[in-house]
Amino acid sequence: MPRNARFTLPDRPAIYHIISRTALSGFPLGDIEKDKLLDIIRYFSRIYFVDILGFAIMGNHWHLAVKVYPHEYAYRDEVKERFARRYGEDVHFGDQDMEKFSKKWTDLSEFVREIKQTFSRYYNKRHNRRGFFWGERFKSMIVQEGHTLVNMLAYIDLNPIRAGIVKKPEDYRWCSLGYHTQTGNKDGLLSIDFGMKEWNEFDPKEIVRKYRQFVYETGAVDAGKGKVMDKKIVEKARKKGFKISRSDRFRYRCRYFTDSGVIGGKDFVQEVFDQVKHLLGSKDTRKFTPVGGVEGTYSMKRLG
Repeated sequence: MPRNARFTLPDRPAIYHIISRTALSGFPLGDIEKDKLLDIIRYFSRIYFVDILGFAIMGNHWHLAVKVYPHEYAYRDEVKERFARRYGEDVHFGDQDMEKFSKKWTDLSEFVREIKQTFSRYYNKRHNRRGFFWGERFKSMIVQEGHTLVNMLAYIDLNPIRAGIVKKPEDYRWCSLGYHTQTGNKDGLLSIDFGMKEWNEFDPKEIVRKYRQFVYETGAVDAGKGKVMDKKIVEKARKKGFKISRSDRFRYRCRYFTDSGVIGGKDFVQEVFDQVKHLLGSKDTRKFTPVGGVEGTYSMKRLG
């Protein structure tokens, strides 16, 4: 039986909610696997003509809210720049490449396919296995900007709450609010252009605050599926105006003291990296991350 055609809007920027599940039993996506999948999403979001609006990576599936730009937005200079990022500065970029990659890198299915295939190869190599990792083809739905989008993003960020994994979304670093809070939106991965003109806000911090308020208030409502947010937690956040204090940010970022492979001053981390980089492979692009709230302190991921 032929597959149903996927709904896309190839003639204009469009937002999609992506859901993809593993074919394996249990919860094969552990902390290391979740970090790797997020790294892969981050990498391909810099190659494809997309904006990442939200995500949640769970133990056996992941959600992604992504705005995909059409072929007309793929200007030659930008395609050439992304080509060099993908294949190196020394690889020749010609007219055929322009035609090929301006179409490929504005295609939703190609974007998700590359993420999933890259992760499958990583997972199989890491776990010394063969075969499929992902289940049936990914699900996608077109989402209107504004209230529909914000409600959908809240649904995504509330996944770890409904599953009973954490009490607050920002406690879970593999969802949008956790990423905003724990990393300060590292590398600008997440766009906060939700199309909520009625919020009348241009300050990114204020937009995230209002979005956090929306998620909390939504999470306190019993939707009849999964757990709800503790009303005491929601009320406490209300009293703070849904702002995150400096001490709260530091507490969330304290994970660096347990999850890092190396932590210290930049020179120290560089010195250790130089000594162990032969273990990482020549193509490793590991970066040092400033630890929020601790001046002059940097972290590098574990080698595992």
